[in-house]
Amino acid sequence: MPNNKFTLRTENREGQTVVFLSGEFDLEVATQMRTTMEPLIELTDRRLTLNLHDLKYIDSTGIGILISIVKARHARSASFDVEHVPTHILKLFDMTGVTPFLAKAE
Repeated sequence: MPNNKFTLRTENREGQTVVFLSGEFDLEVATQMRTTMEPLIELTDRRLTLNLHDLKYIDSTGIGILISIVKARHARSASFDVEHVPTHILKLFDMTGVTPFLAKAE
């Protein structure tokens, strides 16, 4: 059953896959996020970027998934970054100590 509070879509650009997250990224949508991200993590010849511009909320489960993506991409020597992080989400990343692990895309 789709979750109307959270959507994600992917866009392929030259050498890059961008995943746009919108809404509330929490435990309820963890399976959907993992299912979408697993094959993308394996595309090591492409930059993987999460666009968080329309993300309204993220809980500890969502942050844990982001960290697991960071670790998986690092283990594969593949790039991963985030872009357009809303201020309220960036504050949460700062408070939890994950900001240094999420390279910012320019």
